[in-house]
Amino acid sequence: MATKLDDLAKQIDPRKLAELADKVDIDALLERVSRLDADTLQSLMRTLQKQTEPLDMPAPDGDFYAIADTLSDEQRELQRRVRDFMETEVAPIINDYWSRDTFPQQLIAQFRDLDLVRHIYDERGERRPDASVTEGIITMEMARVDVSTATFFGVQSGLVMASVAVGGSDEQKRAWIPKLRDLEQIGAFGLTEPEVGSAISKGMQTRCRRDDDGWVLNGEKYWIGNATFADVIVVWAKDEDDGQVKGFLVPGQAEGLRVEKITGKIALRAVENGHVFLDNCRVDDSARLANADSFRQTSDVLRMTRAGVAWQAVGAAMGAYEKTLAYTQSRQQFKRPIANFQLVQEKLVRMLGNVTAMQTMCLRLSRLQDAGRMSDAQASLAKVFAAQKCRETVALGRELHGGKGILLETDIARLFSDAEAIYSYEGTHEINSLVVGRAITGLGAFV
Repeated sequence: MATKLDDLAKQIDPRKLAELADKVDIDALLERVSRLDADTLQSLMRTLQKQTEPLDMPAPDGDFYAIADTLSDEQRELQRRVRDFMETEVAPIINDYWSRDTFPQQLIAQFRDLDLVRHIYDERGERRPDASVTEGIITMEMARVDVSTATFFGVQSGLVMASVAVGGSDEQKRAWIPKLRDLEQIGAFGLTEPEVGSAISKGMQTRCRRDDDGWVLNGEKYWIGNATFADVIVVWAKDEDDGQVKGFLVPGQAEGLRVEKITGKIALRAVENGHVFLDNCRVDDSARLANADSFRQTSDVLRMTRAGVAWQAVGAAMGAYEKTLAYTQSRQQFKRPIANFQLVQEKLVRMLGNVTAMQTMCLRLSRLQDAGRMSDAQASLAKVFAAQKCRETVALGRELHGGKGILLETDIARLFSDAEAIYSYEGTHEINSLVVGRAITGLGAFV
């Protein structure tokens, strides 16, 4: 038995033994151990040995239901490329740009090399058969690292491209789609105004009027992403003659156009939102989107892109979950990883459940969209649910990071803040809820 005790003593770090001596009676402990039979003592030694070995914990993976397995080979390869790009090129620099309220424009050339938009639109400006799922996966992977970058992509490939695809003539599509798709021209989308957001369909204040061979635009647009450096801004304005909303492709350097950068934001700080002023801004008739002659086309664009915002919520929540799981696996408290505590695991499971529900809902929505079967209410439900669950998920992640959760270096603080923007734009929680409510009850409750 003495040999067994000697072997046991060798398993104990002398410093740990000294700490133990401050807490218990070593002689009494050894007396009790000396009474153990050989099998029990061997079991105790094996337990002690395991405690000295590093814990083997699984790598964080937000795709718990293997959503990637349902994608095509091309989509999985695209997902891998986007993830590599975001982790190697964006992740190391984005906190700095986010804190400085500036978009890293050097990434545009790298975006061009990735050639992502070509997987969504063909040369004619037609969406590819699986465009919505592809766009969703790209958006998710971007937002998993940074929502601002995903927003830049969403404005370019979603709102601007869709405006031309929906409202442009064949000639306009031939002229603009290749340049926008290849990021030779960077676009912005001007719909929201300083005093009008949700009520823009009825309350639009920006006006346009025919003048000789062109058009004159007057008014203001607000929260316009990419506007500070855009080559072209899609501007929606109400015609003074017929009262219908029309769309225009306004050059970024047009006479009478001025853009002021919006500062002081607490979310999406790397997105350069602009306050656009149109003071007798003149454009040629060729700048008017030939097939956009009412707010119906504007609504078509918003419907097409609303799913993309839901996918942003998926990505932000996914990134928050994976970063939080990794943190709880490495963060030691009370001599063990905090992931080893029951309350921590319960929060992690809630986060993962939210992410998984959001993924499966958005994937189904995008497949409905690709099949031409997506309704306004279905898009709105995904936006309502995903934005709400994203908000909850990033809050749990920030909570589990403790005090470090308010530091940019952990990334969770940025995702936490950016989720607030996702919750509000592309239709507020309340407006989208009313769209769904009208569909399921048959009763409109907007006013």
